[in-house]
Amino acid sequence: MKKIILFTCLLGITAITTMAQKSKFTFGIKGGVNYSNLKTKDDLTNEKNIMGYQAGIFSRVGGAGLYFQPELYLGTKGNEFTSLVMNSAMINVKGKIKFTTLDLPLLVGTKIGSNKLNLRFMGGPILSFIIDENNTLGSAYNSVIDFGNYKKQTLGFQAGSGIDLGNLTFDVRYESGLSNVSQSEKYSQQQNLFHLSLGFKLL
Repeated sequence: MKKIILFTCLLGITAITTMAQKSKFTFGIKGGVNYSNLKTKDDLTNEKNIMGYQAGIFSRVGGAGLYFQPELYLGTKGNEFTSLVMNSAMINVKGKIKFTTLDLPLLVGTKIGSNKLNLRFMGGPILSFIIDENNTLGSAYNSVIDFGNYKKQTLGFQAGSGIDLGNLTFDVRYESGLSNVSQSEKYSQQQNLFHLSLGFKLL
């Protein structure tokens, strides 16, 4: 994980250096909602999405149609499990996991149009640090080795599009987990989300 974090930081520094000349800088606040789930390997569970939120800051630097956009926001994500395979049979048993995370997306994008009215496309890695966990999985899920034990940091990838209207900025993104959230290697889980967000440019 340390190598992944180092690579991500180097990617961000490279993007900033590349776009530093003749660049424009934007800084603002943002907030939004997401719909997330944890997909379990080998179909061990059935699950459904839960709704979460995000709130934080973003900056954007770049020119000539190319920009780098780092963000930092507090958010919630997780999953509701509805059934579990036990003794080769699927049983209906509910459990819920909800994380509060500090998220750091490092996005590179391009835009069509002016700074005040444009269509944008972006993508890049996201580091998530779990700072709180609300676990109501129950004994059935906890009987699976390490199923309810989760890592404190994960890596994912975001991709999406957005629109700027004056100082307002709207984004729609999909986030796919690249690392296993669970401590279990046998029953790995990856976090996937759809994001809808609204931002306001302060600078």
